[in-house]
Amino acid sequence: MAPAARASTFLRHYLVAVQFFTRLPVTGSLARWVGFSPEMLRASAAHFPGVGWLVGSAACAAFAIVSLVLPATGFTPLVAAVAATACTAWMTGAFHEDGLADLADGLGGSADRQRALEIMKDSRIGSFGAMALVLALLMKVGLLGVLAAASPTAAFAALLAAHVVSRFWPLLVIRTLAHIGDAAGSKSKPLADAISIGAVAIGATWCVVPLAVAVLAQGLAPIAAGVAGSALAFLWMHRLLSRRLQGFTGDGLGATQQVCELGFYFGVACALGAA
Repeated sequence: MAPAARASTFLRHYLVAVQFFTRLPVTGSLARWVGFSPEMLRASAAHFPGVGWLVGSAACAAFAIVSLVLPATGFTPLVAAVAATACTAWMTGAFHEDGLADLADGLGGSADRQRALEIMKDSRIGSFGAMALVLALLMKVGLLGVLAAASPTAAFAALLAAHVVSRFWPLLVIRTLAHIGDAAGSKSKPLADAISIGAVAIGATWCVVPLAVAVLAQGLAPIAAGVAGSALAFLWMHRLLSRRLQGFTGDGLGATQQVCELGFYFGVACALGAA
């Protein structure tokens, strides 16, 4: 394939990922040029971390704007963290938060695998889902507030890198576990079909620049700790999905992203505390 054709295919697959995972408009003539098929959606999975570039950048912008317009008080970092979190939830349509809530409802609602899967299909949120969602949002806002209080640069570096890296780990879930959702009704099913090593490599490549920028801004130790925290969160989620469900659903992928994002913030915060 010619370089121009490869670049065009790369961009089209990336825009499919943006269209699927965010609310950003890919419409009109642009949508007609991009096109859509299950095969394209499957290929777009490699660009999931690339979507994190957009979401993380928007989070940084929201955090910066609120920090600038509010007076410099002890509560300003927390308000800025709320704004950044609200911005990312709006951009993604709370897609991943919804997955976290559904997974918590299913696993918390029943020890039986089949019953847990049935609960996860229910669009209504239950007590376990509500608790998981509230605790995750509180933890996210609290950790970002801690990072900003310790070092505003750390908050920006962590926001950008965490949103990218946390979207890489679901690719490994897809690669290593079986999809167990309803094949006919699952939006995530095309993503689960034979994701290649090449796609995983593309996803990893998307992580290089944000991590390099974060290291230049904040130093190696905090960012390395963030990656380690995110990796540990992935290993925990992988074991949970494998042990309780013997595979993954779209909700499991969304929950993995959320938990790994929190793991990144926690790792950075721990490194700053140790320093």
